Parts: sequence; structure tokens; C-alpha cells
Amino acid sequence: MFKHLLVPLDGSRLAELALPMAKSLAHQFNGRITLLQVVPLPTAVGFGHEASGVYSNLNSMNQDLKHEAATYMEGKRQDLHKAGIQADVQLVIGKSPAEAILTAVDELNADTIVMSTHGRSGVMRWVFGSVADKVLQQARVPILLARAPAEDQVPAIETREV
Repeated sequence: MFKHLLVPLDGSRLAELALPMAKSLAHQFNGRITLLQVVPLPTAVGFGHEASGVYSNLNSMNQDLKHEAATYMEGKRQDLHKAGIQADVQLVIGKSPAEAILTAVDELNADTIVMSTHGRSGVMRWVFGSVADKVLQQARVPILLARAPAEDQVPAIETREV
């Protein structure tokens, strides 16, 4: 156990809360990490001549989303490599996040999933769904969850105008 960790990321700081735990385990057990990101593809419905511009813009947007995800994940992979951890990146296009995580565990023979959760319960979980909850219910490997701190404890993102 802890030889091959799967860490799902979505580009958010919340998802990245799982990285310190995964790094620690990888160091301690001489393990490796596969970073997984699901790239959602926007869809549009249109008819006739007016739809051609929509579909052209969608194709461009899809390419931009894929490129952005690949760049982000490569940066995270390099950070892990600099920390002395063997890491790979897996991008999954257009699947549901929970399905992609469960499929990747089997295909990559990962022995542990390390991920973060919003920590929602009750109605909020029902309304928004929970990737972590779905993975918890269906995964065949251990899952370590990094729970998000209260919203007032999450540092604000600094923005600068150029």
C-alpha cells in the first residue's frame, strides 16, 4: 500500500489540499503519484446556419481547456519531481470525475486514492453531488480524504492587474 497514489486535481486550491498528504506518503513509502484531471467539454445545441459559429467556437474552447489542464498538471508534476517524487499525469477528457477516478485506479493499478473533499453534508451534498462520496462508495482501494478547512480559513487568492 502507498506505492502508487492517485491524486485527482481539478485546478482548484481545494483539490490541491490532497498534495501534502500524498507527498508525505510517497516520501515515507517510496511511492509514486499519478495526478489525474478530468477536462469537462462544454456542449452546445444549435440548428441551421447559425450553429456553425457556435460549434467552431466550442472546438476552440475545448482545445483551450485541454491545453490549460495539461499546462497546470505538468507544473504540478514538475513540483513533485523537484521534491524527489516520481509522478505521472493523466488527463481524462469529458467523463464524470467520479467515473474517471474509479476507472483510472483500475487501469493504472493505483493502490490508494488521495483526494480532498468540500466536507458538505445533508442537503448541500444532495444538491451539488459529491465526487468524493461517489468514489468512497465504489472504490476498491483505500481512500485518504483531506477535508477542506472552513471557508473563512482558506486564504484568498491574490490577483494583480497587468
